[in-house]
Amino acid sequence: MDFTLNGEPVHVELRDGESLLEVLREELGLWSVKDGCAPEGSCGACTVIVDGHAVVACAQKATRVEGKSVVTQEGLTDEDRRLWGACLLAAGASQCGYCTPGVLMKLHAFLGKHPEPTRDDISHALLGNLCRCTGYVKIVDAALLLAGVRRGEALPQPQNGHVGVRSARYAGTELALGDKPFVGDMTAPGMLFGALRFSDHPRALVLRIDTTKAEAYPGVVAVVTAADVPGQRKQGSLTPDWRQLVAEGEETAYVGDVLAAVAAESRHAAREAAALVEVEYEVLEPVTSPYAFEARVLSKSVVKRGDVDEALAASAHVVSKVYRTQFIEHAFLEPESALAVPEPEGTMHVYSQGQGVWDDRRQIASYLGVPEIGVRVTQVSAGGAFGAKEDLNVQGHAALLATRTGRPVRITLTRTESLNFHAKRHAMWLDYTAGCDADGKLTAVRARIVGDSGAYASVGDKVLERAAGHACSAYAVPNVDVEATAVYTNNPPCGAMRGFGVNQANFAMEGVLDLLAQELGLDGWEMRWRNAVDVGDRTTTGQKLGPGVGLKKTLLAVKDAYYGAKYAGIACGLKNVGIGNGVPEHGRVVVRVELDGTLSLYHSWTEMGQGVHTVLRQMLCEELGIASERVRVLVDTERELGEGQTTASRATVLGGNAVLDAARRIKEAGPLEELAGREFPGEFTVDWTTPNDADEPVTHLAYGWATQVVILDDEGRLARVVAAHDVGRAINPTLLEGQVEGGVHMGLGQALSEEFVVEGGVPQTTTLKSLHIIPPTGMPSIEVVLVEEPQPEGPYGAKGIGEAPLVPTAAATRAALEAFDGIHRTRLPMKESAAATAAVPHLVKRH
Repeated sequence: MDFTLNGEPVHVELRDGESLLEVLREELGLWSVKDGCAPEGSCGACTVIVDGHAVVACAQKATRVEGKSVVTQEGLTDEDRRLWGACLLAAGASQCGYCTPGVLMKLHAFLGKHPEPTRDDISHALLGNLCRCTGYVKIVDAALLLAGVRRGEALPQPQNGHVGVRSARYAGTELALGDKPFVGDMTAPGMLFGALRFSDHPRALVLRIDTTKAEAYPGVVAVVTAADVPGQRKQGSLTPDWRQLVAEGEETAYVGDVLAAVAAESRHAAREAAALVEVEYEVLEPVTSPYAFEARVLSKSVVKRGDVDEALAASAHVVSKVYRTQFIEHAFLEPESALAVPEPEGTMHVYSQGQGVWDDRRQIASYLGVPEIGVRVTQVSAGGAFGAKEDLNVQGHAALLATRTGRPVRITLTRTESLNFHAKRHAMWLDYTAGCDADGKLTAVRARIVGDSGAYASVGDKVLERAAGHACSAYAVPNVDVEATAVYTNNPPCGAMRGFGVNQANFAMEGVLDLLAQELGLDGWEMRWRNAVDVGDRTTTGQKLGPGVGLKKTLLAVKDAYYGAKYAGIACGLKNVGIGNGVPEHGRVVVRVELDGTLSLYHSWTEMGQGVHTVLRQMLCEELGIASERVRVLVDTERELGEGQTTASRATVLGGNAVLDAARRIKEAGPLEELAGREFPGEFTVDWTTPNDADEPVTHLAYGWATQVVILDDEGRLARVVAAHDVGRAINPTLLEGQVEGGVHMGLGQALSEEFVVEGGVPQTTTLKSLHIIPPTGMPSIEVVLVEEPQPEGPYGAKGIGEAPLVPTAAATRAALEAFDGIHRTRLPMKESAAATAAVPHLVKRH
C-alpha cells in the first residue's frame, strides 16, 4: 500500500485485516499514536488526521488510506507543536498524558476549521476522545488558549517552579506531544512479544493444559505454565494468594486467571499461539455473592465506641436504610504493559508502570526464585492507574518469559483482557441506622458493611478497614458500632480504587443524614454544619483531631451556591492521608548534585498523572532557590528508597517532607557549586499511628476535608458542581484543580452511569464504551475552591488531594436528584435519572 505520511511518500506491505494503528505503530514506529482500546475506537488515543479529517486509527483498516495523506503528531509543524505544547502545559490539560496526543490531533483538526470556538463547541468536538484524569475542563481551556494565540493573543508563559506557583508539569510537553514513551512504546534489541492464555470459566477444575499446538506455531520461542515457575507462584502486596499462573489440578478463581504465557517473534504470533493453548476443565458453579453459603471471609474490621443501643433508644429521631454500590472499572487509558530485559551481568531489568516498583521488585524476585538484588525495576510514567496498578500485573509474566528465553519480552494487554484482569472497586452492601437529638446533633451510628472482594485478596481487607474507619463520614458521632466484612467470591478481584472504600461508606452515611434532616425540617447545609467535626472532635475511630481541620471552611465556601440554587444537593467528606492504622510509613529521597550543576531527585512514588514529580521538584526548588530546569526526577530501584505503593494521597506529604530534609542537609553542606558529585538523603517517618481499636487511637497522620454541591437545572440535568477542598497548602494550584475536576468527573460517573457488570462471575462489560463514562458534553461546569487550613505534619502545611475529590460527589448528586423529584435513591449508579440519561445519552437504550 502507498500513502503519504507526514508529507512523505510511504510504501508498506500489509497483513490481512491490518489496521492503520498497527501500521503506524508496529511497521513505522510512530509511538505518539497510542493504543488504548483497539479495535474498539472508543478512547480516541490513536487519533490522526486523514485528508484533513480526524479519525481513530485503530478502527480504520489500513487499506482505507491508500493514496491518502495521513498526519500524526510527528507531522505537525514545529510552530504548531510549540504552540500546542505551551497551551496544554499552561492550562494543565495533560495529567497522565496517555490521551493527550490523540486529544491534540482531534482539536488541531477542529480548530483548523473553527478558529473561534465556544466551550460547548470544543466539548462536542471532543466526543470520541476519552480522558480519565482531567474531567475535560483544562483540555477545553487549552483549546481556547490556542485559538486565542492564533488570533494574536499573548502566548502563556511558564511560571517558575517554586511553592504556591502554577508551575508547569514536569515533562509535560513531552507527554502532551507524545514524545515521552510509555512501557508499551518501548523496545529492546532482540525483543520478543508476550501474550497470555486466560481462563474460560470463573470457577473450574483445570484437568489438562496442552501447549503442543502453541509451541509448534511459527515464530513461537517459548510457552510457559505453572510448572515452569522457579519461585513462588502466589504473590500479593499484602496477602500472597494471587496465583500468577494456575496449575493443572487447581481450580480457577476468576476469568482473569492466567494458565499459560507465550513469547514469540511478533505480537500477532504470540496472540495467535496463546489462543491455541488447549485447556480441559471440569466446570464448577461459581460463588458470585458474598452472602453465598460457600463464600469465605477475607477480613472483618470493627469499630465500636460508646453504647449505641442506649443512644439510639434515647434519640429523638432514628432512621434505617440499606444502600448498595456497584463494581466500577478504573478505565485508565494505558492498558497493563511490562518490558523485561535480561542484562549481561545476570540482572533482570523490568520497566514497570506499577504503583510501587519496590513491591514489584520484591514480588518478581520471589516469583523468579532469585534474590532481590537480581531484579532491577525502573518506573515508567503510568498512563493512569487510580489504584488498579498496585497489584502485580504482567511484570512477573514478562520476567518469567525473559528468563526462559534469555531475550527481552514485552507484554501488553488488550483492553478486553485488561477489563477482565485487574482488580475493581468493591461492590458493597451498607446497612445503616443513625440517630440524632431534637437539635439535629448525631447521637449514634450502627453500620454493617459487606464488600465483595472477588477472587483474590488484593488490598480488600484494607479497603473494608478504611470503609469502617470512615463510616460516619466527616461528622462527630459519640456512639459508633461498625462492622465491615470483606468476602472472597469468584467475581473479578476487588482492591484499591480512588477513594479506597470511603466513597461507598460516604454515600450511605450522607443518605441517612439527609433522612434525619428531613424529619427535623432542616436543610442539607444546616444539618451538616451542626455535625461537622472541628479541632478537638473525634472521627469514626475515635481519633481526636488536632490542628488542620478545614471542614467548616469548605462548608462556608459553598453556602451561597447551595442556597442560591433551586435544585441542589450537598455532601461532605474526609479522606485519610497516609495508610495509617499502625503501619509505619516513610518518605525517602536522594538528591544528587551533578557535575554540570544540575540536580537529580530520586524518590519512590509513581507518576501517574497526579503530579508528584512536579510538586516534589517545586519544593526542592523553593528550598534551594533554584530554577526548576536544573532538576530532573527519577524513580528506580537502583536507589534503596522503597516506601510501598503510591496510594492513600501520601506522596506529597511523605515525599515532600523528605525533600525538605534533603534540602536542609544540602544547605548545611555549603554552596551548591561546591557540592558536585555528592548525594544527600532525606527522610520522613510516621510511626505514631495506631490500629482502629487502640485505647486512644491516632489512626491517620492527617485528613483531607471537602464539601461539594451538585446543582441541577429545571429539567433535572447536571448544571454545576461547586467543590471546596481543604488542601492545607496549595503547592501547585493548577495541578490541584485538575485533580478535583478529574475526581468530580469520576465521582459523577460513579453516581449516575458507570458500572462494571458481572453475571455468573463473567464480566458483561467488555468495552470502554459499555462502561458509560460521562463524555465531555455530559459534564457540568465545575467550580473548584481551594481552602488552605495548614496541616502541621505536612510540608508547608500541605495535605494529599488525590483521593478526596470524589468522596462526596455521589452523595451530593443523590441529594440533588432528591431535591428535584423527591425520590431517596439507595443504589448506585442512579441510571434512571434525567441527569444520567442527559449526561450519557446512550444509557436511554439500555434503560
